[in-house]
Amino acid sequence: MSISFYEDNADWFFQRTVNVDMGATQRRFLSLLEPGAAVLDAGCGSGRDARAFRDLGFEVTAMEAAPSLAALAQAHIGLPVEVMTFDQIAWQDRFDGIWACASLLHVPANDLPAILGKLRDALVHDGILWASFKVGTKERIEAHRHFTDFDETRMTTLLAKVSGLGLIEMYETADSRDDFSNQRWLNIFCRKTA
Repeated sequence: MSISFYEDNADWFFQRTVNVDMGATQRRFLSLLEPGAAVLDAGCGSGRDARAFRDLGFEVTAMEAAPSLAALAQAHIGLPVEVMTFDQIAWQDRFDGIWACASLLHVPANDLPAILGKLRDALVHDGILWASFKVGTKERIEAHRHFTDFDETRMTTLLAKVSGLGLIEMYETADSRDDFSNQRWLNIFCRKTA
């Protein structure tokens, strides 16, 4: 359902998100990595963040499930974008950091422990995962997309189901888009542990 939405609305979504300022969170994420580290942009959308990381000298891999959006992102980033879903991830010990900006929120809650396990396995030891979710306590369908919302309590319960992924910090931020200023986001930083 969500993939079809982004496939059918790729141009609209690209234009709405490509210039959103994520600089503060990007800097926080990159501060936990070595210069030139290998980064996966998991569900890259417009390619905005992957391009920023590439421009700063990081080794970037980008993936996006909607083919039309992936094509727009590839043109924007100037790098290939893998057309794949989270459940197709099979990398092992490959990335120093994984960036999942408003992408895992489309995964049903029951599937998230397995998907987080795949992302954990794709990280090197001590690798960093950042992800963002809309703040809330339930799953819902909105504008032909599935959303799984989290508050801190619900996220703590989820992370307890995923071994080898330790929480560094969790905090809320406001939406960076002016017309969504009332939307709150839950940010998590995790580290792959032994």
